[in-house]
Amino acid sequence: MQRTPLIAANWKMNGSAALVEEITLALVSVPTEGADVLVCPPATLLRQFPTSVNFALGAQNLNQEKSGAYTGELSAALLLEAGASYVIVGHSERRTLNAETDIVVAAKLTAAVEAGLIPILCVGETQAQRQQEKTQQVIARQLDAVYASQPELLAKSVIAYEPIWAIGTGESASPEQAQQTHAFIRQHLAQYDAQAAVKVKLLYGGSVNADNCAALFLQADIDGALVGGASLKPAEFAQICLAVTKGAKE
Repeated sequence: MQRTPLIAANWKMNGSAALVEEITLALVSVPTEGADVLVCPPATLLRQFPTSVNFALGAQNLNQEKSGAYTGELSAALLLEAGASYVIVGHSERRTLNAETDIVVAAKLTAAVEAGLIPILCVGETQAQRQQEKTQQVIARQLDAVYASQPELLAKSVIAYEPIWAIGTGESASPEQAQQTHAFIRQHLAQYDAQAAVKVKLLYGGSVNADNCAALFLQADIDGALVGGASLKPAEFAQICLAVTKGAKE
């Protein structure tokens, strides 16, 4: 099945009004047909983007509560009002540095969908888990935490496989390794909702750059990328977007 590719930029705790202008200008020349582009800056920069751009905007996190005494937190409604249409949920840095459990991640994804945001659920294994051949076991647990009891959420989600050992390290899974895991994810998702499993976009994340992206995008179950460091370089991020657009037309 033909799925529209998605390239998502995760700026993490980086960026500025100047970078907003630079990335907007760099993406003007990127064709919008055949692929979707998403930029997830720090939430304080969402309003800095022009109201008319050829890409979507997203947030990097949300609180699962609708409102209340949660100092420093942002709800789905606040993110929507700021201009976000997507939100990253369960990134490994949130799971590790902020002790977000599978239960918390599931609650956040549910809150996002209920509010009308499209969640990008991040899953992935550590280096130790990979060496112990527990990749599939870990990912299955992370997926089950969300979809086993709420399979209806799958059709409204995007899933990003981010091997933790490849995030920000310069080391990326080979296209074949990434495809193998993506194929497992799609097969595992089919037990929740077979129809949605075929349609859901699966992104790869982990040191994606202009040099390795084309080979990744050729894989049958890789529908784009969640890009970290390279998304802070406007020209390189534009090249990645062009690579997936070119692949979608071939």
